[in-house]
Amino acid sequence: MDARFTRGKSPVLERALGRPRSELSLAAFALLFSELVQYCQRRVASVAELQTRLARLGHHVGLRALDALVARERPGRRETKVLGVLLFVKGPLWRALFGREADKLEQANDDDRTFYVIEREPLVNTFVSVPRENSSLNCAAFAAGLLEAVLGAAGFPARVSAHWHKGTTLMIKFDEAVIARD
Repeated sequence: MDARFTRGKSPVLERALGRPRSELSLAAFALLFSELVQYCQRRVASVAELQTRLARLGHHVGLRALDALVARERPGRRETKVLGVLLFVKGPLWRALFGREADKLEQANDDDRTFYVIEREPLVNTFVSVPRENSSLNCAAFAAGLLEAVLGAAGFPARVSAHWHKGTTLMIKFDEAVIARD
């Protein structure tokens, strides 16, 4: 092979799409996410605006994470059922992004469109110290935006919001068309 094609190749480009090594330490993630929250906090006036901004940033991350994860986990296969995509979210997606599976996945008793992903101690809330005046801040809004993007890009449009209940609960409310299709 010609030397001009082999010299200077990046080792990142040479790696297979299979299982990647975990290259980001927990401390690095904590520092990066904490700085992200501080950056957003300096540019907003209220807690609601801060959570909206975190959700938008999570949305950008979710769109990019889905492509790589589907290529690794389910090559040539996509989910067509709501339960299948929710199990994908609870297991492989959560494990790839946060290092472990989500604690629980539940469906609302009164609404067949509403599901809950429950995380007792979410990683995004662990390393962020919240002042008393912002005690209602839930940094899991980032994960809610991320999850909303993943579900939308997978063909399951939904609204996702983060709430304080049993730790942190991400409430997923699917569009009517998704439930009718299922």
